[in-house]
Amino acid sequence: QLQASGGGSVQIGGSLRLSCAASGRPFSMYAMGWFRQAPGKERQFVAAIFWNGANTYYADSVKGRFTISGNKARNTVHLQMDNLKPDDTAIYYCAADSPSTRGNPLRDHLRYDRWGQGTLVTVSS
Repeated sequence: QLQASGGGSVQIGGSLRLSCAASGRPFSMYAMGWFRQAPGKERQFVAAIFWNGANTYYADSVKGRFTISGNKARNTVHLQMDNLKPDDTAIYYCAADSPSTRGNPLRDHLRYDRWGQGTLVTVSS
């Protein structure tokens, strides 16, 4: 089970920090990621962290503004979002992969078979 938190409303240029904690039966995962979905749009890759080496990956639209970090031992991942823009308004979902899905690309939602409930981020002027 994944539990996301930290969403809210901020003004343009503001910051938010999202967190996601995995709980329940032991997790076997290679990567965790964040996706977002704005009203009327498809779910979009935001960022991912690959536990082997802690490599990180970002969508071009958030590169330089968002930072993903995490603690594999604690099964937690965070998304620090700075310099937020109205286009960042969306429901943000954290996700974790598993041995059966790890063959898919990190940026593909098919990579992840466990999803959090989503947390709303609203950026306004």
